[in-house]
Amino acid sequence: MIGCPRPPLFRRPARAVAALLMTAALLAGPAAAAPAVGELPPDALGDDRDGQAVRASDFRGRILITTFWASWCGPCLRELTLLERLQQVVGRERLAVVGVNWKEDRARYQEILRRLAGLQLTLTHDPRGRIGARYGVEAIPRLFLVDADGRVAYTHTGYDPETSLPRLVDEINRLLPRLPSAGPAPAGASPAS
Repeated sequence: MIGCPRPPLFRRPARAVAALLMTAALLAGPAAAAPAVGELPPDALGDDRDGQAVRASDFRGRILITTFWASWCGPCLRELTLLERLQQVVGRERLAVVGVNWKEDRARYQEILRRLAGLQLTLTHDPRGRIGARYGVEAIPRLFLVDADGRVAYTHTGYDPETSLPRLVDEINRLLPRLPSAGPAPAGASPAS
């Protein structure tokens, strides 16, 4: 499993790094326990590209994937591409993906948004890690799969190119029949295809 525990350190003296980490920890506050399977996740997911507040409750009636990522995390970027493809295959009316950019400054976030402009995902920004703290995020990518009732169904930390996709497809397939009034899936819309 590949994951990114923290941002890379760029030739900073040890004292400066320690001070920076302490300041970040104080600003973010203590990390809460991650929402457990069966629980409602924290509602606030940040603001989207247009400055509109995004909430987990906005997606009730659909499957929601919330993933925490950063531009310096290669596995995160690979996972975002995978998640976009899953959203396309299943359909946005049945599966929504919210990618929460974790602990990156505004300038870097804006730069990465330009690079990811083609992705059809909802992307939000968590510069101080406060949203991530409410989700218990300590390493990324960190993914929460929420069912149509708004409860956490599955969680994942890290990304493994060999096992992540099959596992997510299986979990999504388990949740799809539970969608209210889902009706038959459009041709070619099964994530397993």
